[in-house]
Amino acid sequence: MRDGDVRNPNDVAPGHSEHLAHEIAQSLNQLDLPGNGNAAAEPAASGLHFPACDIKVSTTTAQPDQRETRKSMSRRSGQSGNLVKQNGWWRVRFRLDQPGTQVRKQMSLKVAPVGMRLSHPELDRRAKEIVREAGANSEERFNQVVLGEVTFRDQANLYLQQAVTRNRKPIRDTTSIEGALRKWIFPEIGGLPLALVDNLAVKPLVQKMCVGALKARTVNKYVEYIKQVVKSLKARNGEPVHKRTWDAETMDLPIVKYREQKRPTIKAKAVSQLIADSEGQERALYVLLAATGMRISEALAIETRHFVNDGRTIKVEQQVEKDSPRIVKYLKTDAGHREIDLHPDVAEFLQLYMAGKKELLFHTRRNTPHLYGNLEDRWLTPRLAKMGLDEDGMGWHSFKRFRKTWLRGRRCLEDINNFWMAHKPETMSELYSHLHEELDVRLAEAESVGYGFDLPKTVVAPNAPRKAPVKSQSEVAA
Repeated sequence: MRDGDVRNPNDVAPGHSEHLAHEIAQSLNQLDLPGNGNAAAEPAASGLHFPACDIKVSTTTAQPDQRETRKSMSRRSGQSGNLVKQNGWWRVRFRLDQPGTQVRKQMSLKVAPVGMRLSHPELDRRAKEIVREAGANSEERFNQVVLGEVTFRDQANLYLQQAVTRNRKPIRDTTSIEGALRKWIFPEIGGLPLALVDNLAVKPLVQKMCVGALKARTVNKYVEYIKQVVKSLKARNGEPVHKRTWDAETMDLPIVKYREQKRPTIKAKAVSQLIADSEGQERALYVLLAATGMRISEALAIETRHFVNDGRTIKVEQQVEKDSPRIVKYLKTDAGHREIDLHPDVAEFLQLYMAGKKELLFHTRRNTPHLYGNLEDRWLTPRLAKMGLDEDGMGWHSFKRFRKTWLRGRRCLEDINNFWMAHKPETMSELYSHLHEELDVRLAEAESVGYGFDLPKTVVAPNAPRKAPVKSQSEVAA
């Protein structure tokens, strides 16, 4: 029987198909033909409608060059069932997947007594309902029976293993995901079968996280992790096994409000004070971050060889790992690979600071890269606290917000602005424009927009003569 075949109940008398199938099977067994077993195993190909279980035919051994096939719901058209009369009943016959075997079991279920004299459409309708309720065409039952039960916890662990080793968009740091899974997600839904993780299963977890005082952005992010894990279980053809339609209203997800997000930026006066109160590596780091808008992981990986065009341009091509004093060649985004042009005053300041240095601009006494978390605890946070500016979100990234705000306030060309800040082009005008390739335009723009804070009056570098004072931006503006 093929999926979708429906037998007309008046075609064959009760018991006739069984007798006919038996006669055909005996005739085939008497023939010594190659492939006899395979031919007899699929009687539906002859145009006759009778179940395969009624034919007793010895099968031949598969040829070595035959490829092993695996069940796939995408290759099934769906069953409507096969109506037959048997012992005073209309019965529907169909095939149903069974755990632990590739062979579907032949089912024969009662539809209605023959004496009820139901019309053919009514019999067909009842037969289809029985087939549907049995789960013969259910993708969810197919996944559960054929692919096997897998819990959310098992799939999440497998997803993390694959996410860090895959070639396409690998996850470099899984700390955030692992923490969310361990503390919030696993205790609530970790033991559930993956097939049961849906909107209603996630809703109690959302309520628990909201009661736990997690911010709306965090709750939404953790739900995104759940979606990724559920989607990660895929069939052999690459399609997700569990195709979910996630609904924020059903899960009662909190709305992320922009005005409630903690995105503080440091002001020009505070930057100038940080620079004035510090010295050495700390001072140079504040200048570099405020004048370029670089990410802290990028700034700590800058080497002297990255300065080109007489020190006016910095090439960004590597970064320091978050929890390891190691330089890696990848950046957070593809747009992070860029060049940043400096104002002449900033370029001169950094050139004086680099005098005598050979590799890293910022390094420990062992010449290893700094960990930016340690520097934030040791340098930035105590100074901000002393200035009364320490608050949530006021970390290294506040320098990037300062630079972006300054560039927009000075009407910096948007294409160059995005290029320096490692922001991916979005509009068609930005995609078509190659203004970022015009070095002379970039250098002129860097000098025109300035940097917005006060540089130290004098700079003394090891083995370098004392230079004339550098005028601050406020003096220039005056």
